[in-house]
Amino acid sequence: MQPYMIAIIAIFFAFGLLELWRTGLFSKKEQTSRDAIVEVLGSVVLLTITQPSIILFTNWGLGQLAPEYAGALANINVFAAIALFLVFDDMMQYWLHRASHTFPWLYNLHRAHHDARYMSIRLVYRNNFFYYLFMPSIWFSGALIYLGLGWVYAGYIIVKMTVIIGAHSDVAWDRPLYRIKWLSPLMWVVERTISTPATHHAHHGRHKDDPAVNYKGNYGNLLFFWDVLFGTAKITRSYPESYGVENLPHAGAGQQLAWPIFAENKKFETIDPALGREVGA
Repeated sequence: MQPYMIAIIAIFFAFGLLELWRTGLFSKKEQTSRDAIVEVLGSVVLLTITQPSIILFTNWGLGQLAPEYAGALANINVFAAIALFLVFDDMMQYWLHRASHTFPWLYNLHRAHHDARYMSIRLVYRNNFFYYLFMPSIWFSGALIYLGLGWVYAGYIIVKMTVIIGAHSDVAWDRPLYRIKWLSPLMWVVERTISTPATHHAHHGRHKDDPAVNYKGNYGNLLFFWDVLFGTAKITRSYPESYGVENLPHAGAGQQLAWPIFAENKKFETIDPALGREVGA
């Protein structure tokens, strides 16, 4: 196992222990038995099959097509390398996430992430098995690693996953900082730069009329700056009253994880991804 993976696992467990102590990691309000199935299977398949396979296949393919470019960027400036990952990994993930709330077939692959009626680190990798195959950021990251930027990726992905894990946790690290007046200017910058619990929880809020909810925005993963730049940001420094999606039709674990192979509920396919609710509801 790569050292950066060990670091990410350690960060994940640290946030997990915090939730276990503060909010009950395995006993969230309104959780169901299928939630655990979707979260465990979705996470295991991504981390052990999908992501490693994409990176290995990308490196193999580029090795066949363009062997002369292997390691071509290995000696570039570290800040330039980070910028490449921010654009080709994080910004591309922003656009996929935004598209997933625009196009019905992509929403069906992403819907599992919003089915849970709680926030938790348990949601970080909760998606349909096929969702990540369409994620350009993983393919681009594989290409950048082939070009010699694996040394930058190791540090970049640790920082990115720390932000994402923290943004999904229901132990909101930003909440106490908002109460400190002299930190307000700093937090103004922070919340417009990276995803925080307040900004990301807004994206998971259940009710459209909740002023803290922004289901049609706040798509950023590492950088919330993309939302600011592309006009999808909503910053309230508050948190939704409840989580999930209103009027969302039922879908079993099989449908959440493996649509369109499992499609037992046809209403599942009539979701308006822009609203996050069934068409006509």
